[in-house]
Amino acid sequence: MAKRVISALDVGSSKICAVIASVEEDGVPQVIGVASQPSSGIKKGVVVNIDDAINSIASTLEATERMAGITVPSVFLSVSGKHITSTNNKGVVAVSTDEIIEDDVFRSIESARTVSIPPGREILHVIPREFIVDSQGGVKDPVGMTGTRLEVDAHIVSATSTVLHNLLKCVQQLGLKVEDVVFSGWASSSAVLTDTEKELGVMLLDIGGGVTSIATFVEGAISYSGCVPFGGLNVTSDLAIGLRVSLDDAERIKVNVFDLMRGKVAGGEESEDNVEKKKGVKKARIIDVSSLGIEGAKEIERTLFEEIIEARFCEIFDLIIAQLQQSGVGTSMPAGVVLTGGSSMLPNITKIAKKVFKVPARVGYPKGLEGLVDEIISPAYSTTQGLILYGANSNGEGRISESMGFSKGDGIGGVFSKVGRFFKNLIP
Repeated sequence: MAKRVISALDVGSSKICAVIASVEEDGVPQVIGVASQPSSGIKKGVVVNIDDAINSIASTLEATERMAGITVPSVFLSVSGKHITSTNNKGVVAVSTDEIIEDDVFRSIESARTVSIPPGREILHVIPREFIVDSQGGVKDPVGMTGTRLEVDAHIVSATSTVLHNLLKCVQQLGLKVEDVVFSGWASSSAVLTDTEKELGVMLLDIGGGVTSIATFVEGAISYSGCVPFGGLNVTSDLAIGLRVSLDDAERIKVNVFDLMRGKVAGGEESEDNVEKKKGVKKARIIDVSSLGIEGAKEIERTLFEEIIEARFCEIFDLIIAQLQQSGVGTSMPAGVVLTGGSSMLPNITKIAKKVFKVPARVGYPKGLEGLVDEIISPAYSTTQGLILYGANSNGEGRISESMGFSKGDGIGGVFSKVGRFFKNLIP
């Protein structure tokens, strides 16, 4: 019998993904339900039409629940958008006894939380990067150590209050409790990055429809969180203009491009014409889109397609570099760049990333779950899988700050009700 059930909801600009998993006695989440549907009412990670957003979320969750055969009472929810910002801050407390206890850890983290943030913003995460015990740094778990002074170096992620409230409102109007709201880059990193990459230094880019989320790690700890307001939908717009097709047709070409390049038609069989093209030079220069049923378009130039993709991603990556430099964060990561999210599967994207960032690059596929994982092996589900992993380590107790204005009666949990669980969940 399952120990408990966790559900995750990733509300994006182009699609909404939901996953339901049961956590067994061994602690490994087993996926039992999954669904992904086009989103509406969401633009660049922000709710712009509550009714449309609610309908999209409800439809996706209903499909997920039908597959799982259960109804879920709560969800772990992702958030992204250019309103996400981060800073690093330290908190210091005197140790209450000779030996450091969980309460000392809690107090040090709360001390770091007192950083000044602009009005109209809420703290999403206070993530310990390291602890310092009597000037001894590099401590990951100080509980049980002897000392008189405990200091924490924490990474603090914040978001705009109105954006969070509107997102929460959409979910809560469906009668669901929100266990926690998690920055999408932080969630994806737990499903995609390896401990070695985090230790060496790595940058995660979660390329969504309207937003690209950024999370950098140095010496095993997160050092920067943020977003740029561009993603796969911008690529779709560029393709529509460059290829002279509609936005819907451009999206179909983008989504099916790998199969098209391999000469496969929509039904999965290979046409005789495509077999012949493989024998000539034309195959290298032309992408056959006739199988997609696009009016007036039978072929597109592969070179033109790739040039459009490269131009847009070069711009996005340059914006990321500028944003990191402005924040005092370097981009020379020894472990390179890990690209994930639905648009990370586009042709030549790792090649473009290597060219712009001048470091190694790979596409990150989510891992760590069992069950119906074939349904969510795609990088498009990295955030959702990360939310499940996050929830599996939370012991079912929400940690959304009550300062958001939601009481426990509204389905929002209190602040870090169990330091041990909090500590286990956030230390990289």
